[in-house]
Amino acid sequence: MDWGTELWDQYDIIEKHTQSGLELVEKYVKFVKERTEIEQNYAKQLRNLSKKYNPKRSSKDEPECRLSSYQAFLDVLNEMNDYAGQRELIAENMMMSICIDLTKYLQELKQERKTYLLEAKKAQQSLESTYKQLDGSKKRFEREWREAERAAQYAEKTDQDINATKADVEKAKQQAHMRAHVAEECKNDYAAQLQKFNKEQNQFYFDDMPQIFNKMQILDESRVQKLAKGYILFSETEKQVMPIIGKCLEGITKAGTNVNERNDSMVVIEQNKSGFDRPGDLEFEDYSQGINRASSDSSLGTPKGPMDILGKNRSKNFWLFSKRSKPTVTEDFSHLPPEQRRKRLQQKLDDICKELQKEVDQSEALGKMKDVYEKNPQMGDPATLASQISQTSQNIERLRGELSKYEVWLAEAGGRGETLRYKTHTFNNNGAHDIHSPDGAHSDESTPDPSQAIYAEFDDDFEDEEIASPIGKCTAMYNFPGASEGTIAMQEGEVLAVVEEDKGDGWTRVRRNNGDEGYIPTSYVTISLNK
Repeated sequence: MDWGTELWDQYDIIEKHTQSGLELVEKYVKFVKERTEIEQNYAKQLRNLSKKYNPKRSSKDEPECRLSSYQAFLDVLNEMNDYAGQRELIAENMMMSICIDLTKYLQELKQERKTYLLEAKKAQQSLESTYKQLDGSKKRFEREWREAERAAQYAEKTDQDINATKADVEKAKQQAHMRAHVAEECKNDYAAQLQKFNKEQNQFYFDDMPQIFNKMQILDESRVQKLAKGYILFSETEKQVMPIIGKCLEGITKAGTNVNERNDSMVVIEQNKSGFDRPGDLEFEDYSQGINRASSDSSLGTPKGPMDILGKNRSKNFWLFSKRSKPTVTEDFSHLPPEQRRKRLQQKLDDICKELQKEVDQSEALGKMKDVYEKNPQMGDPATLASQISQTSQNIERLRGELSKYEVWLAEAGGRGETLRYKTHTFNNNGAHDIHSPDGAHSDESTPDPSQAIYAEFDDDFEDEEIASPIGKCTAMYNFPGASEGTIAMQEGEVLAVVEEDKGDGWTRVRRNNGDEGYIPTSYVTISLNK
């Protein structure tokens, strides 16, 4: 069944129905848009919530950050942030696959419907025009036929009138004949117009309008099908991200299962253990035996009482539930309990060693660069490096002094003094190599530092190191003699493997196929790193 056959006379109904269908598509697009706004606002609120409860950078170093329950809460916040991202993805996909697609389709639908309606209107106007012509010819025929009848009656009356002349009778008959001829022509025209109209009317109701109605039916069914797909996409769009949302929720569950109350207790102990011994029993002071009252009054401050156990912290109140005043922070961390003091001193030592290693590496690089400048003046002026070398040397001496100071404090606190190892290749203020310089040359002007014993020794160059994998290749643009210790010679056009990038000092570490390694000036080669 189709509209052209069953609804041939329901043009207004079809027009209204198709318009209602377009409005339904518009209504659904608007509905989905508002849904995406809800998703976006929901995602925004979730992100803001996660951001609100996420600790700031400064607070991430707080002791509680090491607790599994705290880390689990951070994981929950991160998963919630990812969850918000999936809600945003739902909104974005709905907007693209439903709203934008349906809006574009709706415009095409409107244009096509408009075309069909115009075709129907033109066909209707054409039929109406033909009908007007038919009606006009009919009225003319009717009018002329009446005139012909009146003319015939007048001729007959004149012919019977005895007073009428022959000329009058002849004239009346000619007039009647003419009117009859005109009426006959109008009759023929009317018959022709009627035949034309009936043909067009038959074409209109049996061919033109049924075809237009059928096209509009196909268009409407296409709209319904497209809308149905839009309904399905509304669900499928969310289903697509459900696995990822499920993973986010699983991550939150995992965060909860990763909480270990026993480990958290151990962390609290590790972070807050004072290292003090419990106070011993107080001795009985018998005032009846004449004990010095002044001495007894101060007995709680003698080494026999609990205040003796507190050592340097005698000013602190040792009672468990009393309020403690905030101690004055000291450089040697003596304001902390013994256990915490040892940990802080050890941490400080490790930080100093890392900083010292950086300065030592910088000193080595500057020394190598100075050697290159001295042997190849075209590369640069060695004098320009003097201030940097001097500053680096001062930094090294300052850090060594701090290292020595903190190691002494750590020893006082009962620590083992385990510090990070660092290379002792340095340069003096004049840019000359120290006794541990890369070229191994002993300088008579410099004497070993007596405090050097407290530092770790250099680990036999690179012999114990694992062979690093190449990170790229380089091709020499110039010859380089490689005369100083730690460098390697190369010829123009030679291809070498890059094992360490330039760290900003102008040198790149390379290796030959035979295993020889060393540094070469970065500006002497073209480098291609692996991706």
